[in-house]
Amino acid sequence: MTPISDDDFEQLLTEFQAESIHLETRDAYGTAVELPHMAQWAAGEPDDLEWLQGWCSTLREHTAAGKSIRRARIVSEPLSDYQRWSYSIAWPMVGAGEDIRWTPRRLVSSIAMPGNDFYLFDDRLAVFLHYAGNGLGTGKTASTDPADLQLCRTAFEAVWKLAIPHREYQPF
Repeated sequence: MTPISDDDFEQLLTEFQAESIHLETRDAYGTAVELPHMAQWAAGEPDDLEWLQGWCSTLREHTAAGKSIRRARIVSEPLSDYQRWSYSIAWPMVGAGEDIRWTPRRLVSSIAMPGNDFYLFDDRLAVFLHYAGNGLGTGKTASTDPADLQLCRTAFEAVWKLAIPHREYQPF
């Protein structure tokens, strides 16, 4: 595995050919971009979600080009505050073409999966996301190893079969 820069990762998010899949397994994250918006939400303050519009534009472009963008979230229930907030802001992304689904953690006990969240781009490159205990990102590594690619694909599809589409998921 090789380290990958944030700039290279951003490029991958926009330049994949046909499919991007993303598996999230943590109950909380702490990205610098998200933290102020989550704090607004926690304080009951409105958020116009303008900060998401760049990503939503990218999603619309991908969808218009016939590309598939799928995200599966494995979550503990009841949801953590982070996941409740994440659920509340997912509508614009879903509306822009990202298929986001929720999988209760209790359903995935017998699924073998990588030890880190990941993206799989076109079944040719896996990018593993590394986090500190507090949810802040600490780095990313990329792999083209066929075993890693197969593990990511198999794990994602197994979780996806159990996942509930965002429009149908009722968090508690």
